[in-house]
Amino acid sequence: MKKFCFALDLKDDPELIHQYETYHKPENAWPEVTQGMLDSGIKNMEIYRTGNRLFMIMETSDDFDFRLKEQMDRSNAKVMEWESLMSQFQLPLSWSAENEKWAPMARIFTLIPA
Repeated sequence: MKKFCFALDLKDDPELIHQYETYHKPENAWPEVTQGMLDSGIKNMEIYRTGNRLFMIMETSDDFDFRLKEQMDRSNAKVMEWESLMSQFQLPLSWSAENEKWAPMARIFTLIPA
């Protein structure tokens, strides 16, 4: 299994943040979007928030491929609709690459028990 971590900011507006969190409640998940994640090899995903900063942990199959995931997303109208909807809440980090919403994070520490 692979693990990836990403960061993204939300627009710093309490109402928009509330709306974003509401969309991400389990009962509001769009089945086509979550199924697309599973079909691409994503096994688990968690998103955490502090202030307007989001942190995502994504666990995938060993053969997960971001390019294939992107191709699958582009061919899924509901995923594209979801991404368009979410973009009204999101702000890429200032150091993000062009057209990159979620910025990859580098692991800098791992606790290894003795």
